[in-house]
Amino acid sequence: MTAVAPSTKKAVTLFHALSDETRLALLERLKDGEQCVCELTDAMKAAQSRLSFHLKVLKDAGLVEDRREGRWMYYSLSSQAIEELEDLVDSLKKAAKSAGSARRCC
Repeated sequence: MTAVAPSTKKAVTLFHALSDETRLALLERLKDGEQCVCELTDAMKAAQSRLSFHLKVLKDAGLVEDRREGRWMYYSLSSQAIEELEDLVDSLKKAAKSAGSARRCC
């Protein structure tokens, strides 16, 4: 088994987190600012346990941050993770542009 570079592992984690419709919908809702899990549950008409699973995936990927206030958890986008994602996509764009001029075998 080949070792995977840390940046590759991070990319895999980010893209996995972004590969689900529910998680993308959660990120979309969080664009407007921090929200309580109860607000997200109501807005998305989903069980709290289901959303908690998806929010954990997003948190593990670093895309969202959470904070506890009393018995409720509040979630918000992580600007640092969004910047990392932007850097990753930019590097892919640059690679795609330069690939056209790369030598081909045969």
